[in-house]
Amino acid sequence: MVDPTFVLAVVLLIVAVATGYFVFASFAFGAGYEPTPRKAVEKMLAFAAVGPDDTVFDLGAGTGAIVFRAARRHGARVVGVEVEPIRVLVLRARRRFGPAADRIAIHWGNFFRLDFRRATVVTAFLWPGAMARLRPKFESELTVGARVVSHCHAVPGWTPTEYDRATDVYLYRWPECHGDAA
Repeated sequence: MVDPTFVLAVVLLIVAVATGYFVFASFAFGAGYEPTPRKAVEKMLAFAAVGPDDTVFDLGAGTGAIVFRAARRHGARVVGVEVEPIRVLVLRARRRFGPAADRIAIHWGNFFRLDFRRATVVTAFLWPGAMARLRPKFESELTVGARVVSHCHAVPGWTPTEYDRATDVYLYRWPECHGDAA
């Protein structure tokens, strides 16, 4: 007979390892994991005026706070991009078993290799270095009128169209955010 204390200890160890992996694995991929707060998600989608005609790219989709709200409540087509494989599995399971699956695509990979020409809205809660590295891609690939919405970290060198201090959300409209863009 197996000691119940031993079984409990093994289960707790497995849960601790899985939780540690889920939270800290992204550091191996160059970013930490912190879910976007609900109020910030709502502000991001409202600032960008996301609607059924939009294609939203959510960079670093995590477990899908933005992905699923944009598709289900706003009717947008959404591409969630995540590099960490366990979170990709979570995203794909949520898409499969939830509504609006036909409007959601989950991309497992590096968002620096994406083509942003289809995006009408890009959402991000990324570290400052990532925002700086994305700026040239945005400038060369975004179409006129595209919106970039960021939580916590600005796009270096761009002027936000709007900023909400309460949620720390920035809205940019391309190319108006770039002082010398045509």
